[in-house]
Amino acid sequence: MQSSQKPHGKSASTNADRRVNTRHAFVATTEITDSAHALRLSGRVTEISRQGCFVDVVHPLPVGTMLKLRVTCDQGAFETQAKILYVQQGIGMGITFVDTPEDQAKILEKWLVDLPPAITV
Repeated sequence: MQSSQKPHGKSASTNADRRVNTRHAFVATTEITDSAHALRLSGRVTEISRQGCFVDVVHPLPVGTMLKLRVTCDQGAFETQAKILYVQQGIGMGITFVDTPEDQAKILEKWLVDLPPAITV
């Protein structure tokens, strides 16, 4: 007989969903490349943090998709590997940065220093 009990303690998603870094209001263009499916999308970044960003796109890619992300603004460009964490259909997708090279992390950090925090509801 199998037990239908749920495990005790905190779920992994409880801690994973908690934001560690401050999100900042930010407007930039982005080019997203999903090499596994030979897709290239353009979108608009509306929020960014040290860990990831939110990209406005009408047709988001599926959660878990690995991709190459290039964010371009007046201050230059930032490139990294990334993964889609969540999707808001018809609105956009939350993306986490993966294995960001040190030189690119420095570019991002330079941008974040002067940005105000995003307003959250």
